[in-house]
Amino acid sequence: MPVTGEYEPSPSARVRKHVEEMEATGEPANTPLGLPIVVMTFQSRHPGKVHKTAVMKVEHDGAYALVASKGGAPQHPSWYHALIRHPEIDLQDGTEKHALRIREIHGEERAQWWDRAVDAYPPYAEYQTKTDREIPVLLGEPIQA
Repeated sequence: MPVTGEYEPSPSARVRKHVEEMEATGEPANTPLGLPIVVMTFQSRHPGKVHKTAVMKVEHDGAYALVASKGGAPQHPSWYHALIRHPEIDLQDGTEKHALRIREIHGEERAQWWDRAVDAYPPYAEYQTKTDREIPVLLGEPIQA
């Protein structure tokens, strides 16, 4: 089931550009370190609003890790709270689109996905050293029709 509502673009010009390029071509330019990203579409915390944001691609066997790093800031990114409240998202990986259900992972499962995330985007390791919070890892798994 696609996420629906009025699209409210990101205040970040970089995020807006990545979203626009991904939707138009499936291959946005100038991503961090030239590494692949995915775009997630999700319900805002505000009723009837939909947001889109780009995150680093961390995929394994059809599941995707969404790392709520915010560059090592002391607080979680706003999308983290929205996904906890509304755990069904649409995710675009290249030209493919997926409906996913999100859950926060912990313990051994988180450790395994954290290692995958750091392999996919090494700066995550540095981000963790910059903050006292444990950076959340959310796992998006396909919604079975």
